[in-house]
Amino acid sequence: MKIVSMDTFLVPPRWLFLRIRTDEGVTGWGEPVVEGRAETVRAAVAELSDYLIGEDPLRIEDHWQVLTKGGFYRGGPVLSSAVAGIDQALWDIAGKAAGLPVHQLLGGPVREKVRMYAWIGGDRPAEVAELAAAQIEAGFTAVKMNGSAELTAIDTPARTMEVVRRVAAVREAIGEHHDLVVDLHGRASTAMARRLLPLLEPYLPLFVEEAVLPEHSRNLAALAASTSIPLATGERLFSRWDFRDVIGHGIAVAQPDVSHAGGISEVRRIAAMAETYDVTMAPHCPLGPISLAASLQLAFAIPNFLIQEQSVGIHYNEGNDVLDHLVDPAPLTFPGGYATRATRPGLGIEINEAEVERMARQGHRWRSPLWRHTDGSFAEW
Repeated sequence: MKIVSMDTFLVPPRWLFLRIRTDEGVTGWGEPVVEGRAETVRAAVAELSDYLIGEDPLRIEDHWQVLTKGGFYRGGPVLSSAVAGIDQALWDIAGKAAGLPVHQLLGGPVREKVRMYAWIGGDRPAEVAELAAAQIEAGFTAVKMNGSAELTAIDTPARTMEVVRRVAAVREAIGEHHDLVVDLHGRASTAMARRLLPLLEPYLPLFVEEAVLPEHSRNLAALAASTSIPLATGERLFSRWDFRDVIGHGIAVAQPDVSHAGGISEVRRIAAMAETYDVTMAPHCPLGPISLAASLQLAFAIPNFLIQEQSVGIHYNEGNDVLDHLVDPAPLTFPGGYATRATRPGLGIEINEAEVERMARQGHRWRSPLWRHTDGSFAEW
């Protein structure tokens, strides 16, 4: 079997899909994208296709090594995301060729269902308690919220308590039998995180995500020592070498993204490394259906898995949601807040190619929001 074509599709609201076709009629799908830099990743995939066209798609590990190490300049979000989507598509082909779901090729399932969580609100959500209660009513056992809007390096007591009160409201709405994840999104400085975390302890978050920016990861160990709240990070780390600097240095939860951190192949290795430090996995996934399907294949195969993010109905997806590009949405629906184990081959989903091609004609130029403080200076989004 040989790879004969690689086509990419800019799909609204902010996705990039990859289709790899083979001479034996087996097609694999992947989702290589950096949100806000889709065109750049698309160019990287095109460059990497020069090597892959004509190659055997089943030599997944060899291709991963060549694609990540074959150039003099390595790493970074663009290249890692391009490789990630290619890797997903190759695993999809391998599973379809074998007639097995990818998790069977990774050693078989270690669980029969995967716990999912739901997002509530946007970057400045109102009525978070009501939104959280609605997701619990829909069957989810855990919700995630943005902890704050923009924060200054050392913000006022009023802004500090605003965060605390919102978290408290959600905890009261969902009760103590459900879980709450607080995402600080890198908006807090180390000083603000040190101030906030003890104040959030009474509300027992499942974890606090990105308490500080990834460039300040060296401060995570001290932060972890200062709080009982489990800390999580990893959506902006792109390899096991990036994770080496945080796993074993205070985090409780690793959050690599299967569309950013080198794909199924690399995220599985990150999970194995995390397991040796008693760190669990809550993979990042606010993207489209292919990324989510790939994440779930890993979740069924990873022993130290905790919970999975998903973006069905998330505020970014208005007018074009995750399930809109599937022939059958059933594999990505979550009765009782859980995904049931997929038995279909490959990534376990069937992409509606005609719908993808139609939406790609519309395309997108999604960009990350630009925030500023009241004094006009740049603010972390």
